[in-house]
Amino acid sequence: MTTATTATTATNLLNTYLVAGSAGDEATPNAPILRFALLVNDISGQVAGQAQVTNESVEYNIGNVAGHIQSAGLGSITKLVALTGEAFYTLRPPAVGTFMLRFQANFAIVNDSWDGVGGWTLGGQAVDNVRVSSSVLSGSEA
Repeated sequence: MTTATTATTATNLLNTYLVAGSAGDEATPNAPILRFALLVNDISGQVAGQAQVTNESVEYNIGNVAGHIQSAGLGSITKLVALTGEAFYTLRPPAVGTFMLRFQANFAIVNDSWDGVGGWTLGGQAVDNVRVSSSVLSGSEA
């Protein structure tokens, strides 16, 4: 029983890779930018990691990103990614309080480097149809 569990765990680790990237218009000053670091299980399609949205001088850290990736086969789109999570935002003094913002993102990926187009919603702010660029690390690189 232990051997089977060990073999399954090793197989899952071999099929896991790290994706680090961003989405947004980085050429436009003060444009909202999403940065993410995600672990992807290629067999199950599960995705987990962290993200950060910067908008002007405010940073929103999203430490509990989860989602799913699946094959698409829609023309040049090879994969579809759906992510969810929450960010906690603490008001600046003299205001007092912390509140939660829901996060959702969707990417249409066109290659194995995770480049494509996508968008996200954080709280009431939506950003759509922006460039997604990423780097995929696997094995000892990750």
